[in-house]
Amino acid sequence: MFACVHALESAGLSLVEFAYGFSPVVEEVRPGTVVIDVEGCELLFGSPYQLAGEVVRRAQTTVNVALAANPDAAIHAATYLKGITFISPGEELTCLGDFLLAQLDHSLVNVEKKVADEIRETLRLWGVRSFGDFASLPAAGVSERLGPAGIKLQQLATGKTERHLKVKQPTPVFANSIELEHPLSELEPLSFIFARLLHHLCAALNAYALATNELCVTMQLADQATHERRLSLPYPMRDHKVFLKLLLLDTEMHPPQAAVRSVAIACEPVKPRVLQNGLFVPLAPAPDKLELTLARLAKLVGEQNIGSPVVLDTHRPDAFSLKRFSLQTNADIRKRRKAGAGALNRPSRIDDEPCLGFRTFRPPLRAIVEIDQGCPAQVSAWSKQRSVYGKVVSMAGPWRTTGDWWRDDRWARDEWDVMLERQGQQSLYRIYRELETEHWFVEGNYD
Repeated sequence: MFACVHALESAGLSLVEFAYGFSPVVEEVRPGTVVIDVEGCELLFGSPYQLAGEVVRRAQTTVNVALAANPDAAIHAATYLKGITFISPGEELTCLGDFLLAQLDHSLVNVEKKVADEIRETLRLWGVRSFGDFASLPAAGVSERLGPAGIKLQQLATGKTERHLKVKQPTPVFANSIELEHPLSELEPLSFIFARLLHHLCAALNAYALATNELCVTMQLADQATHERRLSLPYPMRDHKVFLKLLLLDTEMHPPQAAVRSVAIACEPVKPRVLQNGLFVPLAPAPDKLELTLARLAKLVGEQNIGSPVVLDTHRPDAFSLKRFSLQTNADIRKRRKAGAGALNRPSRIDDEPCLGFRTFRPPLRAIVEIDQGCPAQVSAWSKQRSVYGKVVSMAGPWRTTGDWWRDDRWARDEWDVMLERQGQQSLYRIYRELETEHWFVEGNYD
């Protein structure tokens, strides 16, 4: 059984959302007209007459309602008959027989308007004016003279078309919220609320074959304040267990300042990340486990101390910052390979020049340096891990570097590259002197 609802006035009424209150199977025929599959709704709304009355009662504007065993018959009846119309199975022509052929909706059977107008003109010349006249014609003759389109229109006029509803899918909403009866101030009971909301959220993502790389959590507190947190994920995922662990770790690091009265979790859906490993390539660690490990480390040492080091665009020695760690995609790897191939094709400006690797000592070794005519002559430095000492046999420098003079952490120093000889062996080191303190340090050595 199908129920068609036709709104005479469209103001203030969204028929599609209204129809979902009766059945999840809804087809939007055109703006202002919807068809509802009400099969099995008797347990909720009673007889078809009671269902139609409930539709009229709930509607916020004047509507026509028609119930029929055929959806197309219900559409025609609701469009042109006022009030509530019930068509018994097999009695479609009793209700629709007097309708004019101009009222036949050819779009319901996928017939082009030009073809439908030609068939209507031919029928007019034959003296056929109504649905009943068209239905009384022999099907064989209609097929021979009007073709397959004529047969489709005749079946539409008799109310005997067979088709499934073109279900109107509701707009997916990837957000859940819950209002608590009593405010919660402890993390353990709050974790059950998080688990429930995340489970429904991931179920919705799975239903649409989507994932998310960002979660937005909003908590309304007992003191009328709002506590918001955003979890940015390194790659799209939809595992509610991983989400729960990450959210609990984040809540421990950034706890709300008062008891929680309501919780809302939303996400922005994206396409999932698809990986295909090679036959001879070993499996890498799972990205979700890596994210959990990073979250636990951030809880222990602080979020500002976790990430990938990035060299700053400055001359300050050993200056770097930390950015959030993110996995490289195949597109990033291909771009880097293309850039590397272009660099290899470019001619080198220095041919056959050896490249030395520099090993930095952290922290730099405090040193005692003997000066001869303003230049280092002897260097001695010790620490628990290493010792550096010897006579300077060759040097280059000094190079003076200064910067950030307007800040408290400004720097100014003179640097030398020195060759130290010790027991017949020579090693190349970099030493520097801080101009403010006049202290000497060994920064590292060249390999």
